[in-house]
Amino acid sequence: MRKTRAVRIKDVTVGGGAPVAVQSMTKTDTSDVEGTVRQIEEMVRAGCEIVRLAVPDKEAAVALKEIRKRVPDVPLVADIHFHYKLALMALEAGVDKLRLNPGNIGAHERVREVVRAAAAQKVPIRIGVNGGSLEKDLLKKYGTATPEAMVESALRHIQILEDLDFHEIIVSLKASDVHRTVAAYRLLAEQVDYPLHLGVTEAGTSFGGTIKSAIGLGVLLYEGIGDTIRVSLAAEPHEEVRVAWEILKSLELRKRGVTVVACPTCGRLDVDNFVEIVTEIERRLAHIEEPLHLSIMGCAVNGPGEAHDSQLGVTFGRGVGMIFKNGVPMRKVAGADIVEAFVAETEKLVAEGATAEQEAVQELVTIK
Repeated sequence: MRKTRAVRIKDVTVGGGAPVAVQSMTKTDTSDVEGTVRQIEEMVRAGCEIVRLAVPDKEAAVALKEIRKRVPDVPLVADIHFHYKLALMALEAGVDKLRLNPGNIGAHERVREVVRAAAAQKVPIRIGVNGGSLEKDLLKKYGTATPEAMVESALRHIQILEDLDFHEIIVSLKASDVHRTVAAYRLLAEQVDYPLHLGVTEAGTSFGGTIKSAIGLGVLLYEGIGDTIRVSLAAEPHEEVRVAWEILKSLELRKRGVTVVACPTCGRLDVDNFVEIVTEIERRLAHIEEPLHLSIMGCAVNGPGEAHDSQLGVTFGRGVGMIFKNGVPMRKVAGADIVEAFVAETEKLVAEGATAEQEAVQELVTIK
């Protein structure tokens, strides 16, 4: 695991051995306070731990103050390009982090003013290098946005902040393809100890973008590179969050919510609407935050074995489902009733866990 500095964003630690944090970005007009707050709340329910907002103009910057009041406990990041006064307004509004490239916001004195204000409020800065918007001299030097060009750009911006004795820095190096993204992060990881924000930018639709993100972020995270991630999709932000959590869960880096193991189906399938059943169960259990391992199997060949490794499982025979708990058969349910029965058993399991936890806490209090 790559060793990095720890950077605090409100109550979330990024780097320094902390769990990889999940973040996303609102897609509303930030000046629309109601719509933006509603979307932030959806993101947080899905498991978003850091929320970024675009601040393209004065109206958006003004709205930040009210948004901050409405979501006081959520770490907020202001995404700033070029306009240093917007960064100052965002800091006055109480944001917890700035995303800006110091070399792009004007004269040195303007940079100094922003950095001084950020330092006074203990607000970190993320340097966000994007393969699609590199400096012209670097494009001329390298011919295109190569990984080396992206890293040189990042090091330039880092140097500006370090020269101002500012070290609360997070860095991202995003390209729209996996190869450049992975190569750039690998190169920079060897040269600095700042936490890295991972992402494949403009990854695409829910289908294609999920695959690109899973591969690119998965490779880096497997190598121990990366301290926070954002999955960029042409989809709602809560979907980005869901994909991010699945990536982390698949690598056993984080645990949250329901993990459903479902068979791919074959000619042995003993239920007609298996895909619909799995999809509906997953949808109905999306609100659960406790880590649970569930299995839904279409026949008796692999079903009992998979169910043995799950807290709850169901395997199908013709027209009937057998629900298992910790590998032990519980009861048979008619196929038409399996969704309701399985969701009910899962929610009961969660409730039992919460009750047991409360009883354990009460017992400790009594002992003391």
